[in-house]
Amino acid sequence: MVTDYASNLNTSNRIIVFRVGSFVMFLFSHSMLPKVVKRRVHALKRLQVQCANIEAKFYEEVHELERKYAALYQPLFDKRRDFVTGTVEPTEEECEWHSEREEEEELAEEVKEKAAIEDAKKEEAVPREDPKGIPEFWLTIFRSVDMLSDMLQEHDEPILKHLKDIQVKFSEPGQPMSFTLEFHFESNGYFNNAVLTKVYKMKSEPDASEPFSFEGPEIIDCEGCLIDWHKGKDVTVKTIKKKQKHKGRGTVRTVTKQVPNDSFFNFFNPVKASPDEEMDEDSEFTLAQDFEIGHFFRERIVPRAVLYFTGEALEDDESFDEEELEEGDEEEQDDEDDDDDGELEPKA
Repeated sequence: MVTDYASNLNTSNRIIVFRVGSFVMFLFSHSMLPKVVKRRVHALKRLQVQCANIEAKFYEEVHELERKYAALYQPLFDKRRDFVTGTVEPTEEECEWHSEREEEEELAEEVKEKAAIEDAKKEEAVPREDPKGIPEFWLTIFRSVDMLSDMLQEHDEPILKHLKDIQVKFSEPGQPMSFTLEFHFESNGYFNNAVLTKVYKMKSEPDASEPFSFEGPEIIDCEGCLIDWHKGKDVTVKTIKKKQKHKGRGTVRTVTKQVPNDSFFNFFNPVKASPDEEMDEDSEFTLAQDFEIGHFFRERIVPRAVLYFTGEALEDDESFDEEELEEGDEEEQDDEDDDDDGELEPKA
């Protein structure tokens, strides 16, 4: 980093110039302003706070629009659920789809015929019923998306095979801003709940102590739900055996106790943010990660589930990451080239 100094307005005020590679940043020293100019800057800051308050109102209206359009999406999502679970079979018209992938459209006829003959032979050799709906639809998504697969354990998978649908519900008008993730399950041998919920509470107003940090709604807290597990089926705990030796008699006994176990279903028992106590770094990280996952379900997984099932959304995400990486590499190369040019001369 090269730091240069430049005069401004009069000899007592300075601008500090930071140069990092080809990027130059000018920092004005507010403390050196004349008193009359400071007064005007304070007036501008008051205007900025008013802008932040208007922006907060804007996001409140956006939330209302989201709620309105969620009601329009829901019939389509309900039909998606019915197709996935096999409750409803789509019509021929509903199944029509023209792929944009050229290699699929130009598949040679002889290859198609050969594949059809092989399929017919297999069906004759092993008669079987057609699967119902789209088996393991949501579980496939969980396995495919890194953010979700990191939480997924082997003992979670048989339970998630019973997951029928994931829905997002927005808070009603006049209520504090929030959204709820609803995980709908078919009857299963693990718990009695038909729906597991996770509520994310949001804030959309500038902080009185730091109004200029406002950048739109943020998740401030979340609440899970109590899972009514069947006896011996709770995958969020595991039973361990521990030997204890009596100090006096020297006898040994074996005791069993339950300890926490890694599981996706810990998602419904989140870390609680306490306004009175400061959280440790691990808890802060866990809570921030939870907020990110909740947002990802709401913004990406639920609206575009089929594309995550097929992998097309994953390809889009990977392409975006690659573009970001390439841009970062270019900036780093530019920095190296600029460093070879030498330092800037101090400005008069």
